[in-house]
Amino acid sequence: MSAPPTTVRSGPAPLLRWRWPLSRLGIGGRLIALHILILCILTALLTGIEVDHLSSQARTELGQRALIASRLVAQFPGVIQAARLGQQNAALNTFVNQLRAQVGADYIVVGDVRGVRLAHPRLDRLGFAMEGGDNGGPLSGQEIISVARGSLGLAVRGKVPVLAGGEVVGVVSTGFLMPQVRALAWQALSDLLPWFVLALALGSVGAVLVARRLRGEILGLEPEQISALVQEHQAVLSALGEGVLALGPGGEITLASVQADAALGLSGRRPPLARVWPEAARLAPARRHNLELPLGDVLMLVNTEPLPGGGQVITFRERGAALRLAEELTQVRSLVEVLRAQSHEYANHLHVISGLLHLNHVDEAISLLSEQIEADATFRELTREVQVPRVAALLFGQRGRAQELGIRLRLERGSALSPRWERHAGALITILGNLIQNAFEALSGQAGEVWLALGEDPDGLQIEVQDSGPGVPARLEQTLFERGESDKGEGRGHGLANVRARVQELGGLVRVFRRGERTVFQISLPPESP
Repeated sequence: MSAPPTTVRSGPAPLLRWRWPLSRLGIGGRLIALHILILCILTALLTGIEVDHLSSQARTELGQRALIASRLVAQFPGVIQAARLGQQNAALNTFVNQLRAQVGADYIVVGDVRGVRLAHPRLDRLGFAMEGGDNGGPLSGQEIISVARGSLGLAVRGKVPVLAGGEVVGVVSTGFLMPQVRALAWQALSDLLPWFVLALALGSVGAVLVARRLRGEILGLEPEQISALVQEHQAVLSALGEGVLALGPGGEITLASVQADAALGLSGRRPPLARVWPEAARLAPARRHNLELPLGDVLMLVNTEPLPGGGQVITFRERGAALRLAEELTQVRSLVEVLRAQSHEYANHLHVISGLLHLNHVDEAISLLSEQIEADATFRELTREVQVPRVAALLFGQRGRAQELGIRLRLERGSALSPRWERHAGALITILGNLIQNAFEALSGQAGEVWLALGEDPDGLQIEVQDSGPGVPARLEQTLFERGESDKGEGRGHGLANVRARVQELGGLVRVFRRGERTVFQISLPPESP
């Protein structure tokens, strides 16, 4: 017959069977179970120590009692005579057993010099050799205490030699069986039982009270829920593009996202914030938004939020990255506005031409088309030397926006931009787009003109945007380029701040002044290498 198939059990199964009941308990049940487990382990440890102590003590005491009894028996003349002759004697056996009963020993055995039993509690064992293998010491004249297994079991034995005229003629062995020692150990365990029950009751009540307090502190969540929540928070922090720091009341770092860890070089450590970022450590807990703080050589935009316990949460990101994102959004918005303006402008022209054709004013329709084509050709000719395609496209779009607003956008003749500025096209679009839009808004929807000039010289790139508006309000002259400063309402004041930021990144300067009846924004950028 073939052998039955072997069932292979996976390793984690017992662990799962152990954890499954615990997972169904609340935190109070788990604390009680943990308390019982620890109490059982401690009780078993104490019992083991006590059993070992009592066993050692019992062996010492019983060994001394056995040794004293053996000395007494070895001094009786009848015992000496029987041992010397090596003959069994019924009277001797009766006498020895009476002594055994008086001292409370389990047995007293008398043997001759060959180790043959002459007296024993059981008559059927007489005449046989003594067991245990520990007669060497007594037969050589020594008194010993030993633990050995004889014919009646494991016992503590005291053995002394029987002497006749200074010669060893036999041996006396008195023994106390080990079960008596075990009984003492069980007695010790029973003595510990009331204390075990008392500790179990008090510990269980304490565990229930602690569990209730703990559940209140952790918002009623179970350990698995807390673990899952922490993992989710860590995943959220890792997914954020910003650095996140949580500070305690004393300014110590209690939590840091991956980005914050990398930016501050924490390497998993949690030092006081003052040690790694003194500028941020000096901030008192309060709500702040987009505060500019240096971190080494990098400027950061910092947001802070106070915590109820006196600490605060700090989030930060590189100012340059935030500006680049704002510029991308600005460029997208500008392109949308340009496309919308062009769509409206061309729709208006088409409606006018369609109306003229329906009214049979063909000459006027042709004249209007010619004017539009000529104007487009003229502007295209002016932008021919602007050899950065995205900048040229921006100018065409802003021209359409100006026509929609009833504003005349003029590009000065001779304006030029070499291809070497292509790699800074994004920055130039941000600068020109925001300055032109600011000029449009300065005219407040009224008819007016905006002039734009681009030119390169040995000192670099020069840009001027002029408008015929009323100029910069007096209260904004000193803070015009600060973020959030504007006279156009809440949520404005970012365009010119972005202009200054990009100009500074390119190592240039920006100025604003009045030239006659015009407001002039002048940009000077250092020369770009070919």
